[in-house]
Amino acid sequence: MRNLVKLFILFSVASLLASCQRDVYLFTSFHEPANEGLRYLYSKDGYHWNAINGVYLKPELGKQKIMRDPSMIRDKQGIYHLVWTIGWQGNEGIGYARSKDLIHWENQQIVPVMQQEATTVNVWAPELFYDDVEDRFIIIWASTIPYRFAKGVEEENNNHRMYYTTTKDFKSFTATKLFSDPGFSIIDAVIVKKAQKDYVLVLKENTRPNRNLKVAFAGNPLGPFQQVSEPFSPYLSEGPAVIKVKDQWLIYFDSYGSKSYEAVSTKDFKVFEKINDKISVPEGHKHGTIFKASNKDLKNLLRDEAKKK
Repeated sequence: MRNLVKLFILFSVASLLASCQRDVYLFTSFHEPANEGLRYLYSKDGYHWNAINGVYLKPELGKQKIMRDPSMIRDKQGIYHLVWTIGWQGNEGIGYARSKDLIHWENQQIVPVMQQEATTVNVWAPELFYDDVEDRFIIIWASTIPYRFAKGVEEENNNHRMYYTTTKDFKSFTATKLFSDPGFSIIDAVIVKKAQKDYVLVLKENTRPNRNLKVAFAGNPLGPFQQVSEPFSPYLSEGPAVIKVKDQWLIYFDSYGSKSYEAVSTKDFKVFEKINDKISVPEGHKHGTIFKASNKDLKNLLRDEAKKK
């Protein structure tokens, strides 16, 4: 009997440890007018999302002191890295901070990614991607340099291209380079690793009157991304966030034309199925990125939320 009790205790402890170590989905978020700071949603299944009430990093960088488009990733040591848009206009750079627990943040700073281009109009929607082949982080974002590229009907100060820098430690960064010029104004791009030497870029064509989401393909995370698809999202949509759930890729996006949050699923990034009836996203959520967090860190967030009530 005593041995059975010991086995039961060991099994319970092992189950508890496994539960703590299991990853969950977190969705970075912000609320308009974007002056409050970082928020989170969480999900156990990737389809149904719950808001964690509270702000976990106030925007203190730059002249406009806003936080839009927060993008987060967890590294191999369990450290969370965050980048975000710090201003609607201006060439100050992108925001960066790091955290061990998603609650307490350090090293908040501006990364001056476009300082070499004095006429840069803006630095928008930075996205983090971990390149496991080269063991480095890639940061991409959209900027406008007037009269640099061919344009459609949009103004010169609204003709974006994607740029990038890489880093291994978020202390030193490679020189900024052009990431994508598909021949039209492009913003809100997200790199997805589908398989070895098989990468997808989910992007927004920002050229008037399109303003919808498309995909392109490459054998390398730095491209060149080619074979740009037809739109898979409605008119006036932006801010794609991508996760894989079982054998399906889910692409969430902000359908700002209809004032709703929507999603599609795909297995191959060629055929897309609307799944709005299968998802639930809290009202007021504005687009960030979806990343994996530890169950332990989620429980700490929920405990912190309870203390604030």
